Amino acid sequence: MDIVRSAFAAPWVQSLALLLLCGAYLQGAFDKARDFPAAVAEMRQFGLAPAAPLAAATIALEAIASAMVVSGWGRWLGALALAGFTLLANLLAARFWTLPAAERRPVANTFFEHLGLAGAFLLVAWHDLGTAP
Repeated sequence: MDIVRSAFAAPWVQSLALLLLCGAYLQGAFDKARDFPAAVAEMRQFGLAPAAPLAAATIALEAIASAMVVSGWGRWLGALALAGFTLLANLLAARFWTLPAAERRPVANTFFEHLGLAGAFLLVAWHDLGTAP
């Protein structure tokens, strides 16, 4: 047990875990920045306007908040920003309850997976603010 505890207590494990947690957001920011017209089209698809400024804000939020979480600088704030963003985006993009029953399951799985991500970011903020037991 002590071997496992000491292996998982290594600082690089936390760094790797935080990088993996933020991976989808870093990749999303990179992809949106690389193909900005597609990012704008995605905003329009969800009925968001003005689409271009919102796409740019999404790129900035995903990149900056992820960098905060991974680097430790304002980690709690970056984690809360990504939790809130994930919840809002999830309610907008994964509305499984509006779909026909035959299409509902995969979108529902995505919805609940994203709730798990938001929960993980809340735990990061909780831990970073020193409220962990």
